[in-house]
Amino acid sequence: MGYYTSRRKCLPESPFSFNNQTSETGGFLPMARGDGIDRTNARNMRLTETKIGNTQQHNEREKDSYINQDIVLERTPLNVHFKTPSAGYREMFSQMEADGVISTRGIKADAFRYGELVFDVNSAYFYNHGGYDFAKQFYTDAYKSAIKIVGGEQYILSAVMHADERNRAMSEALGEDVYHYHLHVVYIPVVEKEIRWTKRCKDKSLVGKVKETVMQVSMSKKWASRPAVDEATGEPLRTAKGKPVLRKSYSVLQDDFFQQMRSAGYTDLERGERGSSEEHLTVTQFKVKCEQERLAQLQEAAVLAQAEVDRKNREAAAAEKKAAQAKAKLNDVAPMLKGMEKLAEEFSSDPEQVLPEAGPLESARAYREKKAKPLWAKIVKVLRSVYRAYCDLKSKFERLQADYGREVSKNSSLSERIYEVCAERDSLKGKVRDYERVRRAIGTEQADRILEAAYQQEQAEKERKRAARQKTRVGAR
Repeated sequence: MGYYTSRRKCLPESPFSFNNQTSETGGFLPMARGDGIDRTNARNMRLTETKIGNTQQHNEREKDSYINQDIVLERTPLNVHFKTPSAGYREMFSQMEADGVISTRGIKADAFRYGELVFDVNSAYFYNHGGYDFAKQFYTDAYKSAIKIVGGEQYILSAVMHADERNRAMSEALGEDVYHYHLHVVYIPVVEKEIRWTKRCKDKSLVGKVKETVMQVSMSKKWASRPAVDEATGEPLRTAKGKPVLRKSYSVLQDDFFQQMRSAGYTDLERGERGSSEEHLTVTQFKVKCEQERLAQLQEAAVLAQAEVDRKNREAAAAEKKAAQAKAKLNDVAPMLKGMEKLAEEFSSDPEQVLPEAGPLESARAYREKKAKPLWAKIVKVLRSVYRAYCDLKSKFERLQADYGREVSKNSSLSERIYEVCAERDSLKGKVRDYERVRRAIGTEQADRILEAAYQQEQAEKERKRAARQKTRVGAR
């Protein structure tokens, strides 16, 4: 049938409409996008049997931790299921096949048996309309659109609105937590297939007639491109060479989701840019831009830290060398000074109390005054000088040892910091490689436009905050 499942296209009925909320001053609340336009976005992802397990773990929040650091698990209970899976995705698929609800006749083992629709609008749209409660109502209507697109609720395995993913760029820009609300719808892609009687049938009158109609699992047929039609004449459009112009089914998905939400009353929305998944790419680009800036800062810090480590290593080596020299000097002097402290103490007393009395052949006064006392005074003076030199050298050696210990400790701390910086740098390099892949996927010009829009948004936010501060200062005066 192409596109969805049948040729009919129904729009959900919802008579009410929503307008942008206004602030107390009467103006519109600030938008997070650079151009201030709220856009719908619908994406379709094809999943094989081997990929569906990871999708289930992410959508149903079955993991204890996630690579995406913006998932706030404390808010996971706020996620809303519009259809709760009755079992695992694979088990539900197998049960539907066993019950004859779907048919996998003729499909390969590695075929795309599952699909996932992701519906969202830029985060600013929900932020400006009140946040969580408005998002629940919006995605309630979006789920009705998903039922029409899939071809029936019986082919939907799970539909959940995520309310626990923080928009880091907006949160940092606005100074408060802002969350990106979006809807995941996991479904089985099916199309009506007529099984006809073959020539092997005994009743030849039945050959070529419809034997049964099954819902065949087929991603390619469900999303097959169809010829574009001129709206004025109804005739198929053709190229200059006469070939039919094909309208890609994914583009039709974007158009239909936008029209259905407008018909549901959300008249302040615009269609997402063609050929892009704008909201997720915008957030991703914003994250990568911030991470690139952090990477540059960390690389600069790593260079400075490494230079500091080298300097400290040189100082430590010099201190160690000085300590070794001082120790060598002490080792040389120590044998000479062994017992000197005791000797100096013994001969530091008054010479009159130490010198012996004069002999019978010499005047005691002359002996003591002219010979003994001057000699002992010189000896004590020399010993005291040597002892002070020894104490000074010992003290200097102890200080050198303490300085060396401190330098070794600093060097160890800096080495640990360098290791941490290098680890974070390697992690950020991985993110930069992911950014380059995204850049190649969407094209250099598109990536530059997105980054420029993000930059303009940052500048506008800075100007807004500066104006607000000036207004506050003027009011305070």
